[in-house]
Amino acid sequence: MTTSHPEPFFTPDTEVAAGSRIADFARGVGMDGSDYAALHRWSVTDLAGFWGAVWEYFGIDADTPYEEVLAEEIMPGARWFTGATLNYAHHALRNLADDDVAIIALDETGSGYQVTGKQLRYQVASVAATLRDLGVGTGDRVVGYLPNTPHAIVAFLATASLGAVWSVCGQDYAPTAAANRFAQLEPTVLIAADGYLFNGTTHDRRDAALELAGRLPTLKATLLVDHVGLSWPARNYPSPVFSWEDASTRTEQLTCTAVPFDHPLWVVFSSGTTGLPKGIVHGHGGVLLEHLKTLELHSDLGPGDRLLWYTTTHWMMWNLVASTLLTGATTCTYDGSPAPLARPDVLWELAARHRVTVFGTSPQFLLGMAKFGIDPAAAHDLSSIRVVGCTGSALPASAYPWVRDHVAGHALLASISGGTDIVSGFAGSAPNTPVWAGELSAPHLGVALAAHDPEGFPVRDEVGELVVTRPMPSMPLYFWNDPDGTRYREAYFSAYPGVWRHGDWITLTSHGSVVVHGRSDSTLNRHGVRLGSADIHDVVEQLPAITEALVIGAEEPDGGYWMPLFVVLSAGARLDDALRDRIRDAIRTDASPRHVPDEILEVPAIPHTRTGKKLEIPIKRLLQGHAVEQVVNPDTVDAPAQLDYFVRLGAERRSRRNPA
Repeated sequence: MTTSHPEPFFTPDTEVAAGSRIADFARGVGMDGSDYAALHRWSVTDLAGFWGAVWEYFGIDADTPYEEVLAEEIMPGARWFTGATLNYAHHALRNLADDDVAIIALDETGSGYQVTGKQLRYQVASVAATLRDLGVGTGDRVVGYLPNTPHAIVAFLATASLGAVWSVCGQDYAPTAAANRFAQLEPTVLIAADGYLFNGTTHDRRDAALELAGRLPTLKATLLVDHVGLSWPARNYPSPVFSWEDASTRTEQLTCTAVPFDHPLWVVFSSGTTGLPKGIVHGHGGVLLEHLKTLELHSDLGPGDRLLWYTTTHWMMWNLVASTLLTGATTCTYDGSPAPLARPDVLWELAARHRVTVFGTSPQFLLGMAKFGIDPAAAHDLSSIRVVGCTGSALPASAYPWVRDHVAGHALLASISGGTDIVSGFAGSAPNTPVWAGELSAPHLGVALAAHDPEGFPVRDEVGELVVTRPMPSMPLYFWNDPDGTRYREAYFSAYPGVWRHGDWITLTSHGSVVVHGRSDSTLNRHGVRLGSADIHDVVEQLPAITEALVIGAEEPDGGYWMPLFVVLSAGARLDDALRDRIRDAIRTDASPRHVPDEILEVPAIPHTRTGKKLEIPIKRLLQGHAVEQVVNPDTVDAPAQLDYFVRLGAERRSRRNPA
């Protein structure tokens, strides 16, 4: 019996696909450049052959050569490219000609400036020399309290060039929340900006930077960055202070320290919604290979291209923004709101003005543009955009026609699913893959992706746990302050020993695509049937009257199951019986009758982590009666005051069930 496959929403132009880097790579290993499925099968069945070919294709410049591509294939603990020494920063700077534009610094006012390859190398060398003079050496930690500006990239590359370890978070984090991350690392130097822009307001963070420095007792010095033009006051600082201007304008030669392939490059942190955030450590070599693969082969980035991806410094997409330099392309930093009230289409305006070729954003941004009636292509020339990337959550099928009709019909719409854990993607698109609306085109190269049932058996065309069955070079080296690896193993390998379990529900389809249904630890279980919360969110958030939605499934003490839907209304909308009926009808029609919630309740805001993830599990636990301090750190939440609503609602329901 033959299985009929749905027609793709988008099929790549054959000439464009044939001229892409991924097709060139495929031909170089003796494969058909148009057959992505065959290339992927090879990439996950012959790990040593594939990753060795990636090393050769990108001309990795190692100080000492590797002895073996994959010396030990175990998870966790795979040993990649044993014996090799190299440096990430060297590779980030080697492909930039002196007069090339390396970084374009942008902000929500529309203004900006450029940093050339020569200027970038000069600044990195100067800051590296300053850090060295301040006592920073191989393995020491440097931390940044910085917005998304060139300062953060320069500081990161200077740190990496020394073999030191970098970590950064945005300045919307309170000093206590930033210290919860950085204090674990016992940093030697803090680099902090005077403030940042957001939605028409300059946020003064000078006092916050001072407080943060006081919470980091291991500091030998703090570098003060003048970003928004606020004067740093003369006062007694907890550690010696130096100006960024002095630190970045020395005449120095850049020397990059060669380190082992698995030497720590940076520490990125989990959301930290409960307890201290986990410090996830990635290595120079694993990040280098993974990001070259992702950016050059999947996004087709290279010299002459420009990437603008909205992110903050504490989201893993900032790490990919910085890694754009590995490809020789120009990266754009952006400080501000993605859609400021005064200029909600400013990102599109900047993309047009600077001839951006890869534009990256989130589903909420695209859905918001559609709801507010913004037509980017009508107002701006977006013909340069070749790829529209989207991540943070799955992009609903309804958004695909809008992007085609109002942004760039010729562009590859690449919905991507990955994570901070691997600082990259598990699945997405490539120049030679078709696109199905509401689906991710395919697993990424080198990712042995599978969907497992509860017994650990693979399933297809059924919902299962997202697992990775063979190692990737960018899997974490370890967690910080986890000497025996217990927390690391519990995080990813406790459900299926030796197999990475990520915590998402997915479906691998028979036509090769991937459907993401949401977090498996927040799965709805209605009458024994597992439902993905994303399936409901996608339907409801298409409705013009709804800005955002959150569905929760809470087990109750009497054995019952309560599934409320919380909605944030658009301006002028009212949650009356008619709107509730429209919501229920849409869910019943576009998801299933089982997906229809028990109640629909209006809230002023949905709380998220500061990286944009909805707080599904913490809110569920608040509704079940757990104390706030047991389930979430308010410093990590973008709308902490809203948590009180869910605490009160849970208490009211318990009171009604158990009247005094």
